[in-house]
Amino acid sequence: MEKGLSLALIGGGNMANALASGLIGRRCAAAGVHVIDPGEETRDRWNALGTTTAPAPDDRLSDCRVWFFAVKPQIMAEVVQQCRPWLQPDTLIISIAAGIPGAAIARWLGDQDTPYERVVRCMPNTPALIASGMTGMAALAGVDAHDRALAEELLRAVGDVLWVADDAAIDAVTAVSGSGPAYVFLFLEALIEAGIHQGLTPEQARQLALATFHGATQLATLSPDSPAVLRERVTSKGGTTAAALAVFQQRGQTAIVCDAVAAAAKRAGELAREFAA
Repeated sequence: MEKGLSLALIGGGNMANALASGLIGRRCAAAGVHVIDPGEETRDRWNALGTTTAPAPDDRLSDCRVWFFAVKPQIMAEVVQQCRPWLQPDTLIISIAAGIPGAAIARWLGDQDTPYERVVRCMPNTPALIASGMTGMAALAGVDAHDRALAEELLRAVGDVLWVADDAAIDAVTAVSGSGPAYVFLFLEALIEAGIHQGLTPEQARQLALATFHGATQLATLSPDSPAVLRERVTSKGGTTAAALAVFQQRGQTAIVCDAVAAAAKRAGELAREFAA
């Protein structure tokens, strides 16, 4: 990490807060963080941490080595263009706006003929709020090895990172891990409900479901074997697990998951067409 790193968080919501919690006091000082957010209560919260704040982009941005865009895709173009007057030749841009291609950001910061390509597009997920996130990252041509290392270190403050080739791959990341926590929570809801239907109390069903999911994912993470092999080891022929898995297979569980992920990836592409024209 660069000594005395200065960082602008453009949008001061949950993801920016997660990033700052992993960085402030460890990799940069609170005074080196500048937060742009129109919400007075949000700015008050950041001011209490010792950062500087502003309701709109201002000249403090010109002193910030990294601009971290954490705003909704619907307003991304407008916000990027508001920040453009303070862009410096060495400013590294990191965006987490879903569906907004890096090339669009580069165009908004530069122009059609000379886009500003020092841009890294990222897709984190909500477990970043507890430093257990998964972030997909893709860099434009203007990002050198030093910038890549800096961007990676910043995002590692909230979990693991994975570099992918381009915007299409980031859309796939969005569909798998960006939206993925919601799929997990949906399955947990169903498993808890199923436990209740079998006579467990809500508290018992919740404890069993959460512990089982946590243990299984930890085992899959630490084991050299594939999830398929681990599943087979739990499944005895003619046993209880086999009976349950047969229902999943009959209902087309794999096809449902594939269709759901495809729908999420398609929507990511639609966001690009809607908000990055």
